[in-house]
Amino acid sequence: MREAIKNRYEFVVLFDVENGNPNGDPDAGNMPRIDPESGLGLVTDVCLKRKIRNYVEMVKENEPGFQIYIREDVPLNRSDRMACENLGVQDTDEKKVTESLKKMKKNDPDVDRKLRDYMCDNFYDIRTFGAVMTTFVKASLNCGQVRGPVQIGFARSIDPIVSQEVTITRVAITTEKDAENKTTEMGRKNIVPYGLYRVEGFISANLARRVTGFSEEDLELFWEALINMFEHDHSAARGKMAVRELIVFKHSKELGDCPAYKLFDAVEVKKAEGVEYPRKYQDYIVEIHEEQIPDSVEMKRMI
Repeated sequence: MREAIKNRYEFVVLFDVENGNPNGDPDAGNMPRIDPESGLGLVTDVCLKRKIRNYVEMVKENEPGFQIYIREDVPLNRSDRMACENLGVQDTDEKKVTESLKKMKKNDPDVDRKLRDYMCDNFYDIRTFGAVMTTFVKASLNCGQVRGPVQIGFARSIDPIVSQEVTITRVAITTEKDAENKTTEMGRKNIVPYGLYRVEGFISANLARRVTGFSEEDLELFWEALINMFEHDHSAARGKMAVRELIVFKHSKELGDCPAYKLFDAVEVKKAEGVEYPRKYQDYIVEIHEEQIPDSVEMKRMI
């Protein structure tokens, strides 16, 4: 297992969207997610983790130790089976695998740990975010739930957003029959004219050491992925999205020097004077109140 990080971290990310839908809500016709009480826009942690996974997969291209466990069109069972095969269990039938692992456990009580360690060593996203790996050998893989050291909250916009529905047309008609009666077809897309979002995250050195082995190399790749998570994810639906700030707090020890909320409170984002309806990043001011940050905590603006 890799040598794990030795310091606890917290971080704040500011990203914005212009004329796009940062995270559609399937419960609301794929409109941008909005907190119904405050009107603030939301982007889920799952959405952001997906972009981080995609970046790592693109950069590392399945390099040993940096595979991605949760991928599009790849069953989780296929990856789970790799850990079993590493222990010499070659069966593909779930019942046979379960029986084989139970027999192995009678002679080797560390089978669960070996399975977990194999998955953490080979899959970057398990080493980072953790995973639930009980899909293939449900009765046997007791180590199937791995709690990752990196946790990300929901992103929330600084100000209320307005979801704007835009009607669009296309000249390509779907069927021959429809082409006899019309020359265009109508469609709709939902956008946010502009929104600045803030998300906060945590990195536990204690979980990295005890569970997954999340290392300094993994950490540097994570910062790189955070900064670039929208750069290779552009689409017509998402519009113009960019990470504007990555503010990192590094504690002096594994368990940290102060509560995370004190560090988060030191980062203040507010509208610039005279701005009523922000439409660009320069309409905001980001202030870091360094007097609120303990001397033992190192603050760094990565962008």
